[in-house]
Amino acid sequence: MPGPPTELVQQLYRTPPDRFVAARDAAVSDARRSGDPSTARQLARLRRPTVAAWLVNLLAIRRPELVADLVELADELRTAQRELRGPRLRELSAQRRAVVGALVAEVRKLAAAEPDAPPAGRLPLAEVEATLNAAFSDAEVAEQVRAGRLLRAASYAGFGEVPRPQLRLVTGDDEEPEEERPARRPGSQRARPEPATRADGAAPVTDRAASRKDRAAERAEQAERAAQRAARAERARQRRALDRELALAQADQKRVEAELTEATGQERDGVAVLDAIEAELAELERRRAVAEQDLSRAKLARRSAERAVTVARRRAGEVEAAIEALAAEEGDADGGSGAAD
Repeated sequence: MPGPPTELVQQLYRTPPDRFVAARDAAVSDARRSGDPSTARQLARLRRPTVAAWLVNLLAIRRPELVADLVELADELRTAQRELRGPRLRELSAQRRAVVGALVAEVRKLAAAEPDAPPAGRLPLAEVEATLNAAFSDAEVAEQVRAGRLLRAASYAGFGEVPRPQLRLVTGDDEEPEEERPARRPGSQRARPEPATRADGAAPVTDRAASRKDRAAERAEQAERAAQRAARAERARQRRALDRELALAQADQKRVEAELTEATGQERDGVAVLDAIEAELAELERRRAVAEQDLSRAKLARRSAERAVTVARRRAGEVEAAIEALAAEEGDADGGSGAAD
């Protein structure tokens, strides 16, 4: 049977808890009016989340990529814990603290953007942080966080299983979250019965519990020693790698220093050649200046000679004209004398 539209369910779980019931009832009425009684029944089964669960849901719905990063990092952290990889475990633990801090800050921003959210000073951010930390310790909790339909927050004390009843995924059979029960007063606590010994001679329950704790402590100590050995081995491996890298770097240093010496010699040779060429250029410039001066004087002499030639030609022409005129006069005179005779 298909469930309610995912977008509608997400819209309901984005609604602040004090308005959730009214929004859910309105969605149920709309489904009934549209002739979809099955969806109406499933919507009616949705239960109001606590404020802390609503904040986690808001983070999963508004920023799913951040929650996906959290789930991926949680998988890596659990793998490192199983394989007792000390250095990687410490690195991932530092990343976990940074990621949880960033997500809590993002939750604060998302809540500030919601008009009906509680004031910043009343936000249960400690419960939100506890829920996110619990997601790092249990894959099922991480998947429920990613679903974005939590009813209650979760907490994790750092040992044993996460108390899953505190973190619930919305289903059709869930009931309305009950209010937190007040703490018992010291005088109202029931007296614990004395540890009983079984008739078959088995150890008392408290002894078995203590034995389990001892074994757990021993396993934790063994895991710590294994992590320390792995850390030492990792440091030794890194030292060997650095030694190899240092040897390569020193060889490269010698090679480039030899190249530098050769390049310095070539530079000196180039400077000497350039100095010689510049000296030749200076001599050529001097000779060029002298040649330009000689050429200038030759041009002046040529112009003077041209002017003298012009004057001489003009004078010669004038003399030739005078001679011709004189010859003409003499011819005329000779002609007149002959006629008179």
